[in-house]
Amino acid sequence: MKKFLFFSALFIFGCSYGQTFEITDGQSMCMIGKGKGQDATINPYADEEYSYALVENIGIIGFEIRIESTKNSKKQFTIKPNNKVAVKLYRNNILYFDALTLEKVKVTINYTISKNELPPTVIQ
Repeated sequence: MKKFLFFSALFIFGCSYGQTFEITDGQSMCMIGKGKGQDATINPYADEEYSYALVENIGIIGFEIRIESTKNSKKQFTIKPNNKVAVKLYRNNILYFDALTLEKVKVTINYTISKNELPPTVIQ
């Protein structure tokens, strides 16, 4: 029974791709899209046509999400405190989080391809 619980916990935590970040001093952080060693996170679905980044602002300060494509298009959205959104990322998109102030921003990010896990707001 102990082995079963251990492996169940390992499986549950091992399959989670969520991470929490703090961004301070007006920083910009590349979450995904520039390549190994330059991305703050790993999108396990990066080889798919598209995936979703589930982003939640768990801090008290808003921050900006910036999506850049290889075709030089850019989209920017502000995420207010305690908001959760899904960002649709196409293959070769670059996702940045930009702090808007010098105060600390706290954010969590997960990746999925399942539409069942999406919050009400999806940024396309």
